[in-house]
Amino acid sequence: MRAVQISRFGGPEVLQVVELPDPQPSDAGVVVDVTAVGVNYADTHQTENSYLSTTELPVVPGSEVTGVSADGRRVVSLVGTGGYAEKAFAPHGVTFDVPDGVGDAAAVALLVQGLTAWHLLRTSSRMVPGESVVVHAAAGGVGTLAVQLAKTWGAGRVIGVASSDEKRKLVESLGADVTVDANAPDVNAALREANGGQKVDIVLEMVGGSTFDGSFRALAPFGRLVTFGMASREQPTPIAPGSLMVGSKSVIGFWLVDCMRDLAMLNEPMAELMAMTADGTLKPVVGPTYPLADARRAHEDMRARATVGKVTLDPRAG
Repeated sequence: MRAVQISRFGGPEVLQVVELPDPQPSDAGVVVDVTAVGVNYADTHQTENSYLSTTELPVVPGSEVTGVSADGRRVVSLVGTGGYAEKAFAPHGVTFDVPDGVGDAAAVALLVQGLTAWHLLRTSSRMVPGESVVVHAAAGGVGTLAVQLAKTWGAGRVIGVASSDEKRKLVESLGADVTVDANAPDVNAALREANGGQKVDIVLEMVGGSTFDGSFRALAPFGRLVTFGMASREQPTPIAPGSLMVGSKSVIGFWLVDCMRDLAMLNEPMAELMAMTADGTLKPVVGPTYPLADARRAHEDMRARATVGKVTLDPRAG
């Protein structure tokens, strides 16, 4: 089978198309013919070995796929690694049936990014109706879903942060009450202005650096900042305990891998996300699809903020 493999660490240039043996089914899971591969920002960290977990080489990246099993089932699966390929091993327990009316790219968007958005709001920030919610990278895969979920679940004001007029228009079309330019020189001031001059209750933050710093300063009393990435590759300013005590603020980390200790943390949210998508309540934004051989370009475009929504690879193209 064709696959994209990393044999050395670096930028997008280390993604190389190779021929590898097909994976084999076992008691632990099935093999699927891949129809869509999810590309996540974490994948761009994996190529340079700057992700939260250490990568051992060689590796085929890609943690999520949609595919067809040998018995004809359409499924979506958290595969761990090995997704950037024509075939993938789909473990039992983290493989879910895709209902009619949910497309391949939409289904794969509900895995890493959909589950992340769900847990950021439900598990980590524990959003309650009426609270203000800031979503950074709001035009991305997690962001587009988080904006919709926050609005559906009763957020008082959803503030979407994005880097271009086009992206901000998309975020507004998904239900954001107001949008903010990601390039604003003073993030704190921009977020407070977007919230009618008031500080904000919840911030979903994956940029790092000065964006994290300004977002923390914008938190209202008992506000929560949930950090789930560092796209800028820049560390924020360390936070002194006293800065948390004044205002009773919280900084919370989230990594989807930790939810895999209890499969109920995946199964129940996935069932809800699939149902919401099937009935049209939730509309995953399907971004660009690249042929498998163009994985490098997909990473380049993602790092350049040139994509919106869920980025996918199609092993059947090119």
